[in-house]
Amino acid sequence: MNTPLITDELDLLQSLVDLEQHPQIIELGCGAAQLSRQLLARCPACEVTGLEVDERQHAKNLLNPQQRLHFVQAGAQAIPFEAERFDLALMLKSLHHVPLDQLSQALAEVHRVLRPKGLLYVSEPVFAGALNEVMRLFHDEEAVRAAALRVVQEAVSSGGPWEQVAEILFDMPVQYRDFAEFEQRMIGVTFVNHRLDATTLQAVRERFEPHMTADGAHFVRPMRVNLLRKR
Repeated sequence: MNTPLITDELDLLQSLVDLEQHPQIIELGCGAAQLSRQLLARCPACEVTGLEVDERQHAKNLLNPQQRLHFVQAGAQAIPFEAERFDLALMLKSLHHVPLDQLSQALAEVHRVLRPKGLLYVSEPVFAGALNEVMRLFHDEEAVRAAALRVVQEAVSSGGPWEQVAEILFDMPVQYRDFAEFEQRMIGVTFVNHRLDATTLQAVRERFEPHMTADGAHFVRPMRVNLLRKR
């Protein structure tokens, strides 16, 4: 069976969740909250609270306000809201960024702030694929992604606090105009405090360049979505 290619993850989310029936949403590790901003444009009944632990990104978010979108500086392992506040929680490529020793605590916190039968949408990159082989030269996430998957699997095990509604594997296309754009987007921005030495940077370039075509470098990023329901 072929893995579907999905260009807009909001389409996938809407195919799995009736957003109008889950209007109070929290996004954990929201970054710039791109998907949540698009969600609000499509779904006028919804309201999103975005949690971001990074101080600089949180400051940027506050400079880019949007109706029905609220930002709070906090991590998933310590959500500063009362119990049963939200209908839906989103974790978009953020679960594996939670400190390893606090992954279970983060899921417990999400469980606490969701209403009965509330949903948790966890979208995580799979540690595989050509783009991953480039990235791992300077940012190897094999251990943290495995830990994130393991905590989700444990949460839905027999008698666990969550039941799994769906598990979806898909590919997401990623394109870079050239290596300079890759360096700016994936090294210069994401790892602003991790300047690469010349040897490592050259190794990354050599692994990236074979993917270049006349209109840039094209990759697909394998992804996994687990949709969980609070028991």
